[in-house]
Amino acid sequence: MKKKKTDFTIQTLGKPTVPSPLSLPSKHNNNTSSFVNDDQYIFHDIDTSGDEPKRTSAKKNLLEQAGPRKKIYFDPTKVNAGIVTCGGLCPGLNGVIRSICMCLWYRYGVRRISGFRFGYQGFLPEFNLPVMELTPKKVTEIHRKGGTILGSSRGSGDRYKEIVDSLERMNINVLFTIGGDGTQRGALDISEEARKRGLKIAVVGIPKTIDNDLSFVRKTFGFETAVSKAVDAVAAAHVEAYDALNGIAIVKVMGRDSGFIAAHTALAINDVNYVLIPEVPFDLDGENGLFANLQRRLENRNHAVILVAEGAGQELMAGSGATDASGNKRYGDIGVFLKEKVIAYFKEKQIDINLKYIDPSYMIRSAPANPNDSIYCARLGAHAVHAGMSGRTELIISLMHDHFVHVPIRMATSVRKCIDPKKDLWRDVTEATGQPLLLRERRGKNRARKTVERELVTV
Repeated sequence: MKKKKTDFTIQTLGKPTVPSPLSLPSKHNNNTSSFVNDDQYIFHDIDTSGDEPKRTSAKKNLLEQAGPRKKIYFDPTKVNAGIVTCGGLCPGLNGVIRSICMCLWYRYGVRRISGFRFGYQGFLPEFNLPVMELTPKKVTEIHRKGGTILGSSRGSGDRYKEIVDSLERMNINVLFTIGGDGTQRGALDISEEARKRGLKIAVVGIPKTIDNDLSFVRKTFGFETAVSKAVDAVAAAHVEAYDALNGIAIVKVMGRDSGFIAAHTALAINDVNYVLIPEVPFDLDGENGLFANLQRRLENRNHAVILVAEGAGQELMAGSGATDASGNKRYGDIGVFLKEKVIAYFKEKQIDINLKYIDPSYMIRSAPANPNDSIYCARLGAHAVHAGMSGRTELIISLMHDHFVHVPIRMATSVRKCIDPKKDLWRDVTEATGQPLLLRERRGKNRARKTVERELVTV
């Protein structure tokens, strides 16, 4: 696929002229030496080859480093900050809320922090949802709990004009949007509408997608916790399969369009025999299809564990065509579909099997963040505050090449990050499981299955 042109230019509300209240110690006791300068950047793409032309250092091709600045745009005593959590639940939401609040309160002296309830619905008058006043006392222990104290919901981001009406009425200066691609596209619309009205509102996103599928983001918070919880589910599935005659266990994990949770879980536990992900189509029937491979596995090893991402195999099922509140296509339940098809296949072959099906999705989504994710959430929240107070807007906070950076929302949501079946992650997965690179019959050009082209960033 032809690479899209990149432009990582970060939008600002104006020239920052207010001295930062932060005091950052250094080995020379010079408070200003620990601030990040506006000319500090990193390359977004570190891959290269010997015959590539010399890469340009034009600012639009570079990622701006995140962090506190010497001069900020907003007077902290006049700031009213807003926080909203949108979309599905994810480990670490409360940790990000806590980090934003603590940084605003103790580092910048902001005393008005408003939490909007149940996603973008919290801005809309017909829902009549009161705003939650956030203080250090209210958020001090929330990071130890799953979910979000603000509540969450999908959709309503397309009602950005009404949302900006609410922001204007409440005199919100900085809005922190915690959510995935749909949430951040809504945030971009909110920012653009505010700019049309001449409102100085900084909109800063913290990327939340448990599937880890946002572009120019090495990992999203909650992903590591999701993998660790999925490992527990696979461990249970393996015991059930191993201790039964012709035991088969199917575990379904999250991953609508990207199979990162399934891939990393398989590598983490090494008890999975087949990984099925959205990026790699598979056949059920045929000599190289899933069923024939599964039958050979049972004949040789007496048990098998199948790990499937929720978006895998959708072309095998009749879709409803329906969408959810965020506009996402509603997918068929591949886990239940596979369970029924496997049972039917072996019944026809007159082979007795013992099949167990585990779907830990909601147990994973609602879990508290593990220590690694908690650290990540704390740092994401603080960097989001530094960006917002400096007057930067229409961006998300990202981690790239071990640096926290600013990524324009438009770039982060332009394409979806997916696994490339031809690169090393998928190769490592198939080596760990022993499955074929493709569970499909060979097809000539005339027999090739038609697929819908998607714009993807593959890793």
